[in-house]
Amino acid sequence: MKIIQTVTVKQVLTEKSREELSVKYTKSKQQLQKECDQLLFEMKKLERTRKFSASGLKAQFDKEIELRKEKIKLIDFQIEQLGMLPYGSELKDQDVQALVDIQVGDQWEDIINGKTIIVKDGVIAEIRER
Repeated sequence: MKIIQTVTVKQVLTEKSREELSVKYTKSKQQLQKECDQLLFEMKKLERTRKFSASGLKAQFDKEIELRKEKIKLIDFQIEQLGMLPYGSELKDQDVQALVDIQVGDQWEDIINGKTIIVKDGVIAEIRER
């Protein structure tokens, strides 16, 4: 029988991966800033048409802008932390789903504990039992 299991993927911090993560965070931050600017533009545009309640409209746009600003603060924190981490640190990258073969007689605890995949510079370096 096969079951689906969540597998954690961790990335080993190297000079190359630090640079890639830094670029990724910077791009995400820029995208969020563009979205904030676009929301402000749309809000002003809709305010001029006066088809909607100004207070309700402003509240909704402010809420969306604030959400993005919080994400920007989180990204700034991640960039700061990235600079402090030593090379060789393992960072959780993502969770993926994997098919796992199970059979009668397998140790259930070994199966539910799952596995962790360690990636170093885009290459799988290790597969660990958790």
